Amino acid sequence: MKKFSLKLRLMVVLTSFFILIGVLCGTVSWFEAKESTDEFFDTYQMALARNLSSADWGDVNHSVQRHTNLELKNITNADEDDEAIGFAVFNLSGEMVFHDNNNGKNFSFKGYTSAFINENVAGDVWRIMRVKSADKKYIIAIGQELEYRSDVAWDLMEEFMLPWFVGLMILLLFMLLVIEREFRPLKKAAIQIKNRKPEDLSAVDVANFPKEVLPLVDAINELFKKLEQMLQSEKRFVADAAHELRTPLAALKIQLDVLQMCADDTETKLKAIDNLEQGLLRASHLVEQLLTLSKIENSLAESIDNNQQIDWKSITQMLITEYSDIIKQKQLVVDDSNLMQKGPILVGNQALIITVIKNLIENAIKYSPESANIQISSNDGLFIVYNSGIKVKEQYLENLGKRFYRPSGNNEKGSGLGLSIVKLITIYYGCKLNFANKNNGFEVKISKL
Repeated sequence: MKKFSLKLRLMVVLTSFFILIGVLCGTVSWFEAKESTDEFFDTYQMALARNLSSADWGDVNHSVQRHTNLELKNITNADEDDEAIGFAVFNLSGEMVFHDNNNGKNFSFKGYTSAFINENVAGDVWRIMRVKSADKKYIIAIGQELEYRSDVAWDLMEEFMLPWFVGLMILLLFMLLVIEREFRPLKKAAIQIKNRKPEDLSAVDVANFPKEVLPLVDAINELFKKLEQMLQSEKRFVADAAHELRTPLAALKIQLDVLQMCADDTETKLKAIDNLEQGLLRASHLVEQLLTLSKIENSLAESIDNNQQIDWKSITQMLITEYSDIIKQKQLVVDDSNLMQKGPILVGNQALIITVIKNLIENAIKYSPESANIQISSNDGLFIVYNSGIKVKEQYLENLGKRFYRPSGNNEKGSGLGLSIVKLITIYYGCKLNFANKNNGFEVKISKL
């Protein structure tokens, strides 16, 4: 895809706009100046015709003309243009009796026209009008070269447009400089991001950024934040996996060595195989919990389907049925009579809620002694799992829910990730996870904040 420069586009667009405006204004000014010039000089010719028609041309001769020319030459500060005006006086027979001794001598006799006519005079186009004298004995022709009018119109337009043109050029230059200056923060930010090390995901400094660009910079900073969270999550996952898998893998290796050494001892071999199977199950469970934790951490940072209605009663009873064998084996009594459809989370992601309830029920079954009572209840705002016959020392309660934490003296095998998964999800949904020793047992409660 072809790249383009926004700054260059703005400069080109603004320059083109100013040129277009200049051309339009110049064109309009030209037509206005031309119209005003024609109107002025037509009025001037008519005024001159009025004066000339009232003169007495009967006694005029060439000596009068020479005297008039001499008097005009003696005017030292006159700014006369030969093409400004010309006139000639004809008698009714067509004989020229007087002229201005310049352009008028080239005028032709065409009688009375009573209108302005464009004529060719000595190779140039003139605008000429002819009127009768007051005594009706002479025809007076007064004319002006059209090119002179155009020159005057151009001069007027130039004098009018030049200040505006200079002003527009200064304004355009100023705007281009402003554009260049305002784009500097973007250029600096681009250089700052380009020169960063791969591990540097700190926020872009938004100082001196224009307000219109801040949403883009904020989005980039938000992306950096998400990337940093994801990288930290991946680092934690790798570190946790390496740390927690070391022990079960070592145990598996030991059981494998036992199998190799007791090829002829059937009883020892079978026991080693059983231990190996249990070790594989524990390692598989640990990997599953690690993957679940990593998946939840990454999913909660992204958009997930949180529009599902949560039926706490149905989900809990389904999970109780899954653990029915071990419940019978340990002779546990599970009371779910106080379950309601509603719970602390009414609308959310069903898969996440199943993970929460499953971990709590599994822990209650695993850590309850034989013949213990497990009570599970829910209502609008609460979900409680209580198991009798077991308590957690007070100094350990505040650490429950931390990653890989397992109270000392606990003989049950586990990874210490279940409650940390529950805590992560409940916090995401704005709920509180509370652990407490109650009566002769242990209670886990999820409540709305």
